[in-house]
Amino acid sequence: MKPSAEEVRAVLRDRVYDPELGINVVDLGLIYDVQVEEGRIVVDMTLTTPACPLAASLPAEVEQVLRERFEGYDVEVNLVWEPRWTPERMSKEAREMFGA
Repeated sequence: MKPSAEEVRAVLRDRVYDPELGINVVDLGLIYDVQVEEGRIVVDMTLTTPACPLAASLPAEVEQVLRERFEGYDVEVNLVWEPRWTPERMSKEAREMFGA
């Protein structure tokens, strides 16, 4: 059965954290879009800044986690910079952690 976009987001929420901030990539607002097609999952994500030291490792971790969880699906992770990430993209809970 094909996973839903929300199931994909739930896996990322549970398993992929920004190691510098200790917040998962979904609540941090880094996941912009999730598309699930037959046999394929496409994730558009960003980072907090283009100079982020996690530019290579975090998207690779997202891809690896999804490949492991949704075996048999091709996974594509696109790193995008528009729209630009801002703290307003964080979940309410994440903003409260930072007092924002």
